Amino acid sequence: MGLIRFFIYLYIWILIIDAVLSYLPQFRNATWAKKIRDISDISCKPIRGLMPKGLPFDFSPLVVIIALQLLVVLF
Repeated sequence: MGLIRFFIYLYIWILIIDAVLSYLPQFRNATWAKKIRDISDISCKPIRGLMPKGLPFDFSPLVVIIALQLLVVLF
């Protein structure tokens, strides 16, 4: 169970890093930043499809982080 929690927390940190990088345009084309974006989009894209269009802020990472935290607490 400890290994699963480790990977959940690692993924949460990847989501946080991706959210911070989205505000830093100088890193947008960096290879490592694109890989972080690809990893975080696995869970964020389906949530973005459910969110209303035109929101000024992308809340999908926040929704995914809350869901992952619930997973940790419940199991």
